[in-house]
Amino acid sequence: MDKRRQEIENKRAKLAELRKARADRQRADAERRQSETAGPSKRDVDDLVEALVGTRSGITSSDLTPSSSIPGTPVTGGQYISLPNHSSGISSGLSASGRASRQSDFQERLSGGSSNFPGLNNAATDNVIERTMTPRTFPDLIDIEQELFELPHKERVVYNKEIQTASIETEPSPDLEEEVRQRIAREREAEVERERIARDKELEEESVKLDREIEQEIRELSEEERASILAAPEFLEFVEQSSKIVQRALNDHYDYIRDYTVSAESGGDDSEGKRVKRVCEFWDERYGKNRSITDIDWSPKYPELSVASYNKNPAALNEPDGIVAVWNLHLLERPEFVFHSQSDVLSVTFSPFHANLIFGGTYSGQILLWDTRSKHLPVLKTPLSAAGHTHPVYAMQMVGTQNAHNLITSSTDGTVCSWLVDMLAQPQETLELVHAGHNKTAEVAITTLDFPDNETTTFWVGTEEGNVYQANRYDRAGAKAGLNQYDVYRGHSGPVMGLHFHPLVGPVDFSDLFLTCSVDWTVKLWRAKSLAKPSNSPHNVAPLYSFDEADDYVYDVKWHPAHPAVFGAVDGSGKFDLWNLNSDTEVPLVSTTVGTGRAINKLQWDRKEGRRAALGGSDGKLYIYDIGDLALPRESEWTDMQKTIASIVGTGQANGVAESDPARIVAGR
Repeated sequence: MDKRRQEIENKRAKLAELRKARADRQRADAERRQSETAGPSKRDVDDLVEALVGTRSGITSSDLTPSSSIPGTPVTGGQYISLPNHSSGISSGLSASGRASRQSDFQERLSGGSSNFPGLNNAATDNVIERTMTPRTFPDLIDIEQELFELPHKERVVYNKEIQTASIETEPSPDLEEEVRQRIAREREAEVERERIARDKELEEESVKLDREIEQEIRELSEEERASILAAPEFLEFVEQSSKIVQRALNDHYDYIRDYTVSAESGGDDSEGKRVKRVCEFWDERYGKNRSITDIDWSPKYPELSVASYNKNPAALNEPDGIVAVWNLHLLERPEFVFHSQSDVLSVTFSPFHANLIFGGTYSGQILLWDTRSKHLPVLKTPLSAAGHTHPVYAMQMVGTQNAHNLITSSTDGTVCSWLVDMLAQPQETLELVHAGHNKTAEVAITTLDFPDNETTTFWVGTEEGNVYQANRYDRAGAKAGLNQYDVYRGHSGPVMGLHFHPLVGPVDFSDLFLTCSVDWTVKLWRAKSLAKPSNSPHNVAPLYSFDEADDYVYDVKWHPAHPAVFGAVDGSGKFDLWNLNSDTEVPLVSTTVGTGRAINKLQWDRKEGRRAALGGSDGKLYIYDIGDLALPRESEWTDMQKTIASIVGTGQANGVAESDPARIVAGR
């Protein structure tokens, strides 16, 4: 394609050069013809005059002046010719006395008779009437400068014997010579004209040929052809990818004027970098209008990508009920990918083992699988049958390893299913969580679910009744598969909205600690009961601590992935609270109002450093916040966390709230 475009450009350049050469030649011919038809120039006229009045055969212009042109000079016949108007050459040289003498002499000649005119005979004088001549007084002559052009007389040719008998040298006639020169000039001009016509014809043919080739290469498309090209999937995909690249480059907020010579330590205060700052907010009116974010997750491979699920838009009946949007930190104006669902998407997660796969749980109970390499529709989905979920799926989690992993999902009817990611036709395992102590129904309405780190069999669920239960996927020593009905984690007075276990990170293991949040405006800290010591009778487990600083429903809570004592919580008032148990257990370290104060439904830390938190709002906006240096733990944080937990457990024991195991406290468990 590039080679063909270069050939067309070369042809265009050649065609432009040919046209320019033809225009220059036509302009030169026009100037020459104009100079020929404009007539003789002033210089030509001056040369002609000089040739006519100039010197010939040694005769000067003064010698060619006839004597009759001088007043008072006698001519043949004895008459005087006076030229009073041409007196500039005569009177200019006379004084006043000279002019008077000239006048008296003229009068004497007139009165003196024929004796003064020797050319007259007596007979002629007889008939002369004497007349008294009154002398006339000539007016004073005025000097007037005039330029006289006097043509020489035609030379008289006198033939004599010597001339007739002298040898004559033959010379070509000037007229013939001029005619020959003119004929040669005309022939030369005709030849030049023929050459010019031939070149113009050749250039015109070349120009027409190039125009035809360019027209064949690039021709005007019709409206139907344009419409077909614009509607082609390949063209739409090209525009989509290219516009994304451009927008990513434009949204790259790199400080191009940063001065690296300035020390970072100078000019800054201690609090700099420790504040919670909003990085950006993702919003697209086309997809987010009248929708709320129901779940969030970060990509395990690309730290700039996050995914959000949305419920239906009641005002848009023709749009999909559920939307899943993948957002890019370098592409703020629109999502990187958009996926559709026939039902509200209530939960979403990236596959930690396949970066292109995204799973979603819907209100109808279907489990959907989307692939970023495919289009908007899911590539796999579970059937709507009794073999799977028939109630809303609010929680899902991927467990296992790269070579052996399962997707665990739970619905509000107490059903927990295990799926193979490449086979969603039916679940690999199905577990019904029931509790015999329930009054009306034995089902446990699951609202949230989580597995401790390095655990694939035992998990904990939060329910609509406010209790937390431990359950097993398989039978294990001392415990059966299903719900553990004896150990009940009681503490909340409303549905449990979030449950999260402490990540297994750092030198001390705190993975038995988990947090829960509820619509009762509280966040509670729990310690999971040892799996090696199951209860054989009903036993209530109380929380270790309760955080009661929220002003509304607490919709989600998450431990920080890198700092052992930090966790975040979001509530219905739009606040994002950041807690550090090593600093204070009474009030949050930082409390930030997100956006316009609308409820924040979900919170998710990025998977690696935990510097950024993604917050999903009920207004359909996805907010990204940076917590700065608060995400960087010191080496003593784990030891301080041990002391904090020991202090909390000791206080609880004193109040009779919680049980504790001193050995586990020392070990960090």
